[in-house]
Amino acid sequence: MTASTSNEPTQASADGPASDSTAPGAELADDVVAAVVAVPGVAAMHSGRFGEVATYLPGRRVAGVRVRADLVEVHVTANWGSDLLPLADAIRLAAASVASRTVHVVIQDVLGPIEDGPATEA
Repeated sequence: MTASTSNEPTQASADGPASDSTAPGAELADDVVAAVVAVPGVAAMHSGRFGEVATYLPGRRVAGVRVRADLVEVHVTANWGSDLLPLADAIRLAAASVASRTVHVVIQDVLGPIEDGPATEA
């Protein structure tokens, strides 16, 4: 029997449902997100064009961050007017301070400028 067709339970199901706090990478993914969104110029985490950028945990997903054994990948939406290269460096430093591994930063999108008020008809 191959591993892909095995009916044996996974570690999480053998011990009962795993909580988010005990899942591998759960605390790290949450800590990376908290550090990154605190960086001035970051509007939000970005989950990619098709929602594929995430850390998948039991019962939930942490959008915008992929945690791997040797790498953390961070995807963000930046605020309009941010200088993107220094912003990427600040994001990298913030994420690396909690991840203690290589961090790749992708600025996936930039929010447009905010208008002063609602548009009026001429």
